[in-house]
Amino acid sequence: MTGSQPAPVAPAEVVPVPRAPEDVLADVAAAVLGPGRHLSVDLMDLLDGVVRGPVDAVRANDDLLPRLAHENALDTVLNQIRRLLRPGGVLVAAVPELAKLGVLRPTAPPPRVTGSGPDRQVTVQLWDWAEDGGSYGLDVVQLVRSAEGWAVAGAVSTHHRVLSVEEVAEALTNAGFAAVQCLSPAESGHPLPLCVALAPR
Repeated sequence: MTGSQPAPVAPAEVVPVPRAPEDVLADVAAAVLGPGRHLSVDLMDLLDGVVRGPVDAVRANDDLLPRLAHENALDTVLNQIRRLLRPGGVLVAAVPELAKLGVLRPTAPPPRVTGSGPDRQVTVQLWDWAEDGGSYGLDVVQLVRSAEGWAVAGAVSTHHRVLSVEEVAEALTNAGFAAVQCLSPAESGHPLPLCVALAPR
């Protein structure tokens, strides 16, 4: 009489850890620049004067270009970036796709929750759309736990113009960038479309 064979053990399912959007921007810049050490900075640091050129890569997160467009500063800033990049340097910019939302005019996206237990934080966005759906006011409120419950840790208000990927690509071309290419989320792994542009050599 033979003993029973043990049941096969199913391999444990590997659940991928979502990558932070800013890490994806850095990865795309590194892939374009190729091997070697490169100086990669956030656009906010350039705007704040924290970093001065020349740099190899500039990363622009999702709210920056629409905010600059609303302030009529997009063309000026893109020209500034091109001048600060080394020849062959790269700009990687996320572009929110909000044209369809301008028709629906939602008042808020889902809140973003980070941390756990007493360290949990909640970030809430509130949108106030213009009548034509072409721009919106944005209030970002951060909530943290306190002994009495939830407390406001910080809040910021900005205004943004709705930009399409095509409009961003045209602005980059007009600013003198070369090889402008836009990547879909499926191509880049970023939740938003990315526009990638090279400083001329």
